[in-house]
Amino acid sequence: MRNDHFGGVLLMPLALYALAIGGFGIGLTEFVIMGLLPEVGADFGVTPTVAGHLISGYALAVAVGGVGLTALLHTVNRKRALLLLMVLFIAGNTVSALAATYEVMLAGRILAALCHGAFFGIGAVLAAGLVPAHRRAAAISVMFAGLTTANVLGVPFGTFLGQALGWRSTFWAITAIGIVAFVGIAALVPGTGAAEKAEHSGSGGLRVEFGAFRSLQVWLSLAVTVLGFGGMFGGFTYIAFTLTEVTGFTTASVPWLLVLIGVGLFAGNLLGGRFADRDPGRTLLVLIAGLALVLAAFALVAHIPWATLVALVLMGGFGFATVPGLQMRIMGFADRAPTLASGANIAAFNVGNALGAWAGGLGLAAGLGYTSPLWTGALITLVGLGVMAFAVVARGGEFSRRPLPVREAAPAR
Repeated sequence: MRNDHFGGVLLMPLALYALAIGGFGIGLTEFVIMGLLPEVGADFGVTPTVAGHLISGYALAVAVGGVGLTALLHTVNRKRALLLLMVLFIAGNTVSALAATYEVMLAGRILAALCHGAFFGIGAVLAAGLVPAHRRAAAISVMFAGLTTANVLGVPFGTFLGQALGWRSTFWAITAIGIVAFVGIAALVPGTGAAEKAEHSGSGGLRVEFGAFRSLQVWLSLAVTVLGFGGMFGGFTYIAFTLTEVTGFTTASVPWLLVLIGVGLFAGNLLGGRFADRDPGRTLLVLIAGLALVLAAFALVAHIPWATLVALVLMGGFGFATVPGLQMRIMGFADRAPTLASGANIAAFNVGNALGAWAGGLGLAAGLGYTSPLWTGALITLVGLGVMAFAVVARGGEFSRRPLPVREAAPAR
């Protein structure tokens, strides 16, 4: 069986699955609050708007931590850095589970969120170093599979658990997942490899890490990430309104319909990693163009229930299929210091989330109807496609055959 098929995914190093468990816990922390917000708000006696800050505050902290913590940990070997980040994650969710006031709950959310960007940023570089060059995007996709699985399975079951046993039980469960991830990373992720030791012992330190941002292609990659995810979340943020007000589904069916998006996220992530290993530039162009088409088509067929079901899967699939390629692309152009650029790209995903939510809301506020966020998302994605096309032209045909200069975490196995 060829390694670029799904059988190859199953044969990845066990360390990648330890990283995926960490990603699952982090994804659960980020998204499960959406289903528990009414219970949390009622418990603390705050308005829905104030309770919503538990979501927006998390997103802002992810963006800050993605760059800030990655920079602070640049001299720490990657395994130890990931363990420290999981300690922060466990502490943040423990604080949330024990919170007696809204302010303490928000502090716990922010504490847990700080590790999010750095974990995926550092973890992506480590994951790429665990496998041969031709499997690096697939390795990154395995790590991010934990995040997508959290959307498919974790969020619905976490919401049900919180509704049945109280919302605090969900955060205790997430804390337990964090402990499992910590043990898995400690046991399965190899220690510092020779290449990484050389990187940390070399001159320049943090200055070298920030030197990656002198590359135009790094900035273009960040822009594509912001715009590509901004387009997806332009439609996704307000999808419940589209499903109930346009398609005619009941409010009670919305959580199950969102699972369809999660299925698309999971499949798209793995397929995107497979094809990005073959030709990153062409893969990203096709996927971003496909996402724009899916968003526009969704807006046109949103009144048809069966077509909406298909569109939900495709929106999740095309949206998240870009992640391995975007992550590998920025690491490839970050020269000798891919770690900070990788963390910055995770921050860019969350900036895109905020951009999409804001832009999608403009159409609703202007009275353009509940399909307007989908049209807005398609427009933002088209701008991202233009930036990606410019990046390809600027490279004279893209970096498909350019080797990825990621520091090996250990010899490939």
